[in-house]
Amino acid sequence: MVKANPERALRDLYELREMGRYKTGVHRPTLSPEDVASRRWLAAKLADIGHSATIDGIANVFGRAPGAGPHVLAGSHIESQNQSGWLDGALGVIYALEAARAVAEDPAMAGRGVDVIAFVDEEGHFGQFLGSYSFAGQLDEATIDAATDRSGRGPMRSLLGEAGLAGVPRVTMDPARYRAFFEAHIEQGRRLEAEGLTIGVVTSIIAIWQYKITVEGAQNHAGTTTMAERRDAGTAMMRIWHRIEERFPDVIGQHSVWTVGRTELTPGAPSIIPGLAEMLFQFRDAEMEVLERLHEALAAIVAEVDAEGPCTARLTQLARPMPGRMDPSLQAALLASGEALTPGQTLVMPSAAGHDAQIMSQHVPSAMMFVPSIGGVSHHWTEDTSDADIKDGAAVFVDAIARVLAADGG
Repeated sequence: MVKANPERALRDLYELREMGRYKTGVHRPTLSPEDVASRRWLAAKLADIGHSATIDGIANVFGRAPGAGPHVLAGSHIESQNQSGWLDGALGVIYALEAARAVAEDPAMAGRGVDVIAFVDEEGHFGQFLGSYSFAGQLDEATIDAATDRSGRGPMRSLLGEAGLAGVPRVTMDPARYRAFFEAHIEQGRRLEAEGLTIGVVTSIIAIWQYKITVEGAQNHAGTTTMAERRDAGTAMMRIWHRIEERFPDVIGQHSVWTVGRTELTPGAPSIIPGLAEMLFQFRDAEMEVLERLHEALAAIVAEVDAEGPCTARLTQLARPMPGRMDPSLQAALLASGEALTPGQTLVMPSAAGHDAQIMSQHVPSAMMFVPSIGGVSHHWTEDTSDADIKDGAAVFVDAIARVLAADGG
């Protein structure tokens, strides 16, 4: 019977935490020296268990299991947000590694295997889901050419070159190889903790639609330009923001959220009327009908402000991913494993954050599992999960994968 070694998984997580450690979390942005070191560390771990391990031309780490199959793919991402948590992404990578080891160690599972993937840049330092889109064969070279780090570290191509990956081919997935894709993650919210539960079985993953709103006015002197003469881009941007807050509650779904992540006025000086204003905006939901409704509302607001003048307003959509639906049979496997190993501790729930599983779910049946986040904290260096919950999660995750592998052809 396949069994996880939760203590081993926990040791790996603590070892990985030291690569880019920042206070109690990590600072391991995509293609930083610490991130590249962590990818090489993972590739070595995979080679140690007999996997064919590669770091491809976009820095995805892929470990291919030996044997004729059947096979399951499992993984997550290994980089972090800036000065952020130690488990976001890393937990799923280590759980996948542990599942691969546990299956390889069980003679009854001979021929079966778990391929392991650590996707690059789920955290969006250069784009959105670049690693999973690349693995799925949905990323062109021009997108990589245009990708630049949002913190100012330079083009993605340059950093790939510094990592020794210039000219290295990218690996793409063969969907026919896999019976399923599994991803584990911290919840990044408080539902599990608030209800005293250990395992979350995800039903769907929201889509995050990203926008840039640009308003152009006329830069001028703040003292000598009358209020009637002004074409203040900042004022027009505030009208857009106010109408979003006023109208979105009438068109949202049950789980919709929206965020103005950044506004910028140019030139940004106290005595100059801004001639340009930009806003980065996103909304999230798991239903396409709701997403389309929100898009129409946003487009209408921007068009209204543009028509009203005196400034021009333009809406640019930066990302439009599909929501991810998790496979019911794989949800059932996670529920069965949860009930067997952590009785009465499982919750069926949607994911309010985006994950690589939503990209994989378009190509192969997919499943996602959560463990609790202490205080619901994520994307901050205080992010944490108890050792007990980490170990319970490892046991459930590995058991569910083993059920899927054993049920197919066994």
